[in-house]
Amino acid sequence: MAIWLTKESKVIVQGMTGSEGSKHTRRMLAAGTNVVGGVNPRKAGTTVDFDGTELPVFASVADAMRETGADVTVIFVPPQFTKGAVVEAIDAEIPLAVVITEGVPVHDTASFWAYNVAKGEQTRIIGPNCPGIASPGASNAGIIPADITGSGRIGLVSKSGTLTYQMMYELRDIGFSTCVGIGGDPIIGTTHIDALAAFEADPDTDAIVMIGEIGGDAEERAAEFIKDNVTKPVVGYIAGFTAPPGKTMGHAGAIISGSAGTAEAKQQALEAVGVKVGKTPTETAKLMRELMSGR
Repeated sequence: MAIWLTKESKVIVQGMTGSEGSKHTRRMLAAGTNVVGGVNPRKAGTTVDFDGTELPVFASVADAMRETGADVTVIFVPPQFTKGAVVEAIDAEIPLAVVITEGVPVHDTASFWAYNVAKGEQTRIIGPNCPGIASPGASNAGIIPADITGSGRIGLVSKSGTLTYQMMYELRDIGFSTCVGIGGDPIIGTTHIDALAAFEADPDTDAIVMIGEIGGDAEERAAEFIKDNVTKPVVGYIAGFTAPPGKTMGHAGAIISGSAGTAEAKQQALEAVGVKVGKTPTETAKLMRELMSGR
């Protein structure tokens, strides 16, 4: 079993005919993802060949859903067009929208997220500026490498794409139920808390790895949620212990302001609720390995 993305998921790609969209559509297909089409209003009615797999191009998300039964969209469009693409997905009420695009203006993200809330949150948004979601051995929606780990019983939620990949590789012999890269922008759709709640409810996830980073208070809020709602063991890592105050480190949301948002504060909050926190990704993986060896 997996959260949000399964072998049965039918995936469309907004921007499938662009350079990034076509490259990663090919990779998703190779990973076994059930990609059923793409969306580009200017090329509607055409098909695209991906190494022998012909995929239709539709004029809209709604058209693609009606014709294929799609329930997931992966969005590979330039930043200036991302808001419109997400709003289209929301209007179509597709259950899951994975927004890969980097550099989306924060105002645009705030706007489409508020629109989603006003529409009743029928669409789960992951991202923007994220690597996507992968349920190893079942489906892969986004840019997460498909061959670095196998299926297993660990759930992973991470702000960082590269640390997602590293943790998946370090624990490849144990494997994962689902790996979710939520992105590190100041405003994102799916949060650590959303993923923690889903993994807690998933009978095939035994333990959870949570990767955070400096900036904001998402990890502190996640710690409060873990204290009251999560019974499964959680291992954590916070990136940015050496980051100087006032400097943005990597993600737009990863900035320390005064004493708020430091790695030390986040580590303390997590450890206070029983989360074991590693000082490095490798140490974090070792903590999870020790935990899983007793199961």
